[in-house]
Amino acid sequence: MKLMYIDCSMGAAGDMLTAALLELLDKDARAGFIEEFNGLGLPGVVMKAEPSVKCGVEGTHIHMLINGIEEDGHMHDHYHMDHHHTHAGSSHTHTHNGVAEIRHIVSDHLALPENVRKDILEVYDIIADAESKAHGVPITEVHFHEVGTMDAIADVTAVCLLIDRIKPQKIAASGVNVGGGTVKCAHGILPVPAPATANILEGIPSYSGDIRSELCTPTGAALLKHFVDEFTDMPEMSIERCGFGMGTKDFERPNCVRITIGETE
Repeated sequence: MKLMYIDCSMGAAGDMLTAALLELLDKDARAGFIEEFNGLGLPGVVMKAEPSVKCGVEGTHIHMLINGIEEDGHMHDHYHMDHHHTHAGSSHTHTHNGVAEIRHIVSDHLALPENVRKDILEVYDIIADAESKAHGVPITEVHFHEVGTMDAIADVTAVCLLIDRIKPQKIAASGVNVGGGTVKCAHGILPVPAPATANILEGIPSYSGDIRSELCTPTGAALLKHFVDEFTDMPEMSIERCGFGMGTKDFERPNCVRITIGETE
């Protein structure tokens, strides 16, 4: 059986999962995937992959440029319950996307296989539901800052497309290291894991290690929740390939998600 195993001992984020999955493809297929992804029609989105070495481990780092600007990796800094849009004469100039707008982009603008479209929307529903619970507002009032929105849609779309391409028969993962300390977001300074991430991780084995930083983002947690069949130690498997998806921050340990694909009984 073709098994995919995700090592989340340094957490999980959309860009790191994308990069690790990309490394499971051979070199030509990687370039082809990036070209195809950039031609999907995601407004203003360009994916670039580059080699990255952390603590002596070589992997891939993904840059998602949105209208030429790169996000900082704190996905939930951009999910927030924006009540300004109901106030006349508000000086709030950001464009915000709600759940309906995201559905519109994914359903009407992207040329995607139907099963991938379904996966993307289900992952988004997990995020929106968690944000709604965390902040005590209806899902219809969950709004996503524009750059963060496109960044997250890009990461979720890339992961769903890559998993569809690799087609594992089963996906397993380790427990999730959420990190520690605090994280600054639209609501102020929150403990790690941020409330939305904590909601998504309900029922998933997770822990906090010695790293005082956010390691698991809401996007990363939602992708794991949607795709992982079982959270367990790595089973005995005949390894075909390993992918290392690098994060942006540097710690004493390699900041990466490692994904292994292979055959198991």
